[in-house]
Amino acid sequence: MSNDSATPDVFDLLVVGGGINGCGIARDAAGRGLSVALAEMNDLASATSSASTKLFHGGLRYLEYLEFNLVRHALREREVLLRAMPHISWPMRFVLPFSPDMRFDAHTPVSRILNWLMPWLKGRRPSWIIRFGLFLYDRLGGRKLLPPTRSLDLRGTKEGEPLKDRFQKAYEYSDCWIEDSRLVVLNAQDADNRGAHIMVRTKVEKAVRSSNAWEITLRNTQTNEERSIKARMLVNAGGPWVGDIIHQRANIRSNEGVRLVRGSHIVTKRLYGHDKCYFFQGADGRIIFAIPYETDFTLIGTTDQEHKNPDVMPECTVAEQQYLVDFANTYFKRGISLDDIVWTYSGMRPLYDDGASSATAATRDYTLKVDAAGGAPILNIFGGKITTYRKLAEDAMDTIVHFFPGTSGHWTAGVALPGGDFAVDGVDGLIKRLMQDYPFLGPLWARRLVRAYGTLSWDVLGHAESQADLGLEFGATLTESEVLWLVRREYARTAEDIVWRRSKLGLRLTGDEIQGLESWMQAYHDPAKTLSSAIRGEQA
Repeated sequence: MSNDSATPDVFDLLVVGGGINGCGIARDAAGRGLSVALAEMNDLASATSSASTKLFHGGLRYLEYLEFNLVRHALREREVLLRAMPHISWPMRFVLPFSPDMRFDAHTPVSRILNWLMPWLKGRRPSWIIRFGLFLYDRLGGRKLLPPTRSLDLRGTKEGEPLKDRFQKAYEYSDCWIEDSRLVVLNAQDADNRGAHIMVRTKVEKAVRSSNAWEITLRNTQTNEERSIKARMLVNAGGPWVGDIIHQRANIRSNEGVRLVRGSHIVTKRLYGHDKCYFFQGADGRIIFAIPYETDFTLIGTTDQEHKNPDVMPECTVAEQQYLVDFANTYFKRGISLDDIVWTYSGMRPLYDDGASSATAATRDYTLKVDAAGGAPILNIFGGKITTYRKLAEDAMDTIVHFFPGTSGHWTAGVALPGGDFAVDGVDGLIKRLMQDYPFLGPLWARRLVRAYGTLSWDVLGHAESQADLGLEFGATLTESEVLWLVRREYARTAEDIVWRRSKLGLRLTGDEIQGLESWMQAYHDPAKTLSSAIRGEQA
């Protein structure tokens, strides 16, 4: 590749957007031998992809919308992904309490059918219907690693203890946890390892199409430097900004668009002692999850609210916080209030605009559209969910591979992400070995490292023989050695990148400690670092 900044570099693909779809596609394409650049205007996973409910799941409630294909794909992917990333993803059991007076969304296809066939139910679901839905959920995806659904008597059990006494029966089924923003970073890291050029804080200002290429103007949002490159194809994985890229950056006329839905979450101190999650159904027909989170906390979410403007960053409003608190309080014995909330977050889900009547009803499946009418092609990606990101990337490549004859085929299924090259049930053994090699690590510290870096934990710690060898201590077991890894290998540029996306140490660090980290980050980065060197793949 040319190092002459006056001569535009030419890539096969420029992927716009550093969320899970963009990084997944960059990884897949680089692994097939294409030359790939990825431009993200902020940090990786800085929008939707760090604001999920942190689940790899088939979407049990999507059965109500007869989204069998979406659920099947997602269920199949759970186990494919578990094998590829056992450090950042693991199985969880979900408890669905049952009460005969629970009502369901009256506007789903299943509700309409049941209201017609059995009008006396008046929006309720008998237990046999719920059990039948879980029967389908167990079988649609060819489950192998995960245990099946079972019925629970909640009386006198650890699962029933936190719940109000009126809940005596429940169903328990399997889904999986995922560290969402780390999933994005590891896909970017693997794409980088395979030759892709990952450019954070790099905004696509303009893309001009000719007959055989796009000329793209990029601007480094830290240095304000501009640079032009060429790509034979654009991949628009802009998420909430996909429409802006189509209409404003690429200047393409199109009626395709996204529907932005805000999903908000609250985090409280831990509300119960066991490690299972709860699936709660509300009087309004919606559902929320209550999930053990970061050892000492409980994550509760999510909401579904229309969100009009992607440039207005979503926030969990007081009304949404109160909604989630009230929802949880219909189930938990020990009531919570707004004062129990220690953190909130909110994200925009960019759903394909299929004309659905409500945010809840809008499809979570993805749609891929190629526009090649005006010359060089562009692939626009609408919708999707984190569980099917690998399949979306594979389908995206299948859609565009004919533009690149001789490109190799599918390869990502079963290939470990960085640090994930160990057995699904091997986390405890890895933690034990890490503590043997680094005796100064405590159990919680070692577990945090393995759950973030897997087998790369040894690279993060290097040759340290004591905690002092890891350099400055920023608090909550975060050391200079780890921060250097995150800057040099995981594209972190600010304290926020580290404490809220590369980790969740923001829940444990004080404001002063975070400011100390930010001061270190500002001092570390060389202001002379240019976009040209980033494109050439030079390390910070």
